[in-house]
Amino acid sequence: MDTGVESFEQHRAHLIRVGYRITGSLADAEDAVQEAWLRLAGLDDDARAELRDDRAWLTTVVGRLCLDRLRSAAVRRERYVGPWLPEPLLTNGDADEPLAAVVRDEGVRMAAMVVLERLSPPQRVAFVLHDALALPFSQIGDVLGCSEAAARQHATRARRLVAAADPPPRVHTAEQRAVLGRFAEAISRADGPALLALLHPDAQWVTDSNGKTKAARRTIVGADKLTRLLLGLLDRYGDEMATGWTPVEVNGDLGFRTPAYGGTGPGVTVVTIRDGLITAVYLMVNPEKLEHRPA
Repeated sequence: MDTGVESFEQHRAHLIRVGYRITGSLADAEDAVQEAWLRLAGLDDDARAELRDDRAWLTTVVGRLCLDRLRSAAVRRERYVGPWLPEPLLTNGDADEPLAAVVRDEGVRMAAMVVLERLSPPQRVAFVLHDALALPFSQIGDVLGCSEAAARQHATRARRLVAAADPPPRVHTAEQRAVLGRFAEAISRADGPALLALLHPDAQWVTDSNGKTKAARRTIVGADKLTRLLLGLLDRYGDEMATGWTPVEVNGDLGFRTPAYGGTGPGVTVVTIRDGLITAVYLMVNPEKLEHRPA
């Protein structure tokens, strides 16, 4: 294998992680990584010989490309209908699956990705590049087109915002399976007390549809409100909504494929858990974000 191709393939999963964490879009991440490869392949022999660290060089290129995509996306999101969630990364647990190495990274969990949405594009890029590779701030400044001091400041502010948001850490798979099993069972029985007992008092329900399918267009907060919402939907749509919840891995955590019902299209649901309680339910029903699915 050509050494350039070999080097690139060695770093592909890392680059996809970086691109996805910056943009929240697998398609944008893959496009940026492909462009970075074309630029690496296009270097002449002298320029190639001068590269001391392919991983750092490729990460820098992907960072610049994704910064451009993130800025463009920020404009598009102003017209987005309802909450915006990162594209879910669906896997089937196969270690040889292309995304398997990507979703093992704690940083791509949905809870962590949602927090990154609070950052400005420069803050997000500085945080991800420093967190992903500990790139020097002089290099991050080159990506952002700013001074080393400004790059450091972007990362510092981002770190404070992420720390303040305090996303729950990934819990053990056995605990996820137990909590989600009780959640699915409570839904199948339309069991209000059981649902209420599983939800954190400040739990959130966030649905991403972009108006392309029937769905709540505002975040719903509070265990009581979430329970009433679910019971109301179950009362109206019954088995159409309550059955067909199929387990799947979402960004490395356990989640569900959810059925279509009452004008709401099929979707993907993943939850965050802290101390045995569900703190957030993220439901993606925008069909454009459900194109990457495991076999």
